[in-house]
Amino acid sequence: MNRSELVNQIRLKESFLCIGLDAELTQLPAHLLDFSDPVFEFNRQIIDATKNYCVAYKPNLAFYEALGKKGWESLERTVDYIPKTHFTIADAKRGDIGNTSRLYAKAFFETLNFDAVTVAPYMGEDSVKPFLEFKDKWAIVLALTSNKGAQDFQIPGDLYKHILRKAQTWGTPENLMFVVGATQADKLKEIRELVPDHFLLVPGVGAQGGDLTEVAGSALNKDVGLLINASRSIIYAGKEMDFAEKAATESISMQRLMKIAMTTKS
Repeated sequence: MNRSELVNQIRLKESFLCIGLDAELTQLPAHLLDFSDPVFEFNRQIIDATKNYCVAYKPNLAFYEALGKKGWESLERTVDYIPKTHFTIADAKRGDIGNTSRLYAKAFFETLNFDAVTVAPYMGEDSVKPFLEFKDKWAIVLALTSNKGAQDFQIPGDLYKHILRKAQTWGTPENLMFVVGATQADKLKEIRELVPDHFLLVPGVGAQGGDLTEVAGSALNKDVGLLINASRSIIYAGKEMDFAEKAATESISMQRLMKIAMTTKS
């Protein structure tokens, strides 16, 4: 999916919601365990219930890799099931170099047909560039994450600012995004000044305590320029037979706040 298609979907739905499909087998509603592929069935029902209120889905690969072959089958079925109107992100956090990086890109963009993949930039340009060589595909570079450990390396010495400045020379706003955690809202205005045109993928709203309105107020740009991700607060909003309905209710609440933010910005 290219940038104009993504922006069109955001404006059509008045939403910049990304839903994390982090289905953990031990957390699924009990009745789903009777299915031959409970993870896919869970994802299928979540997608059906929320697709009108979000523009992207982001499976975190750890939840699938941990299940071995069955997990990869669930992931493939899930990606195939997501409507083509929706942006798909492989939350894989890959960060190798050379042929390894090229083959990671091939795996996610050609074999699994994701639109984007998260990439750790620690090893420099040659760990990111292979992901930028695919037409209408995106690398999403980790810049400033929402976890406590961001204080160890990313913030001291303003390393995250260096990443933002340097990575812009590798790609363009058409194929490069940045991850910025919602719990780092106090830094978002400055980050937006450093990367005025790039999309930001913002995890940490919901269960991790980030505030959607605060994030939007600091980081919306002329094309919206945000994908705010929520995972647990939506997919685990309910644990009974009506889990998908409750996920829809949470999605609608977030979409309404996003609509207000977009209206205010315009």
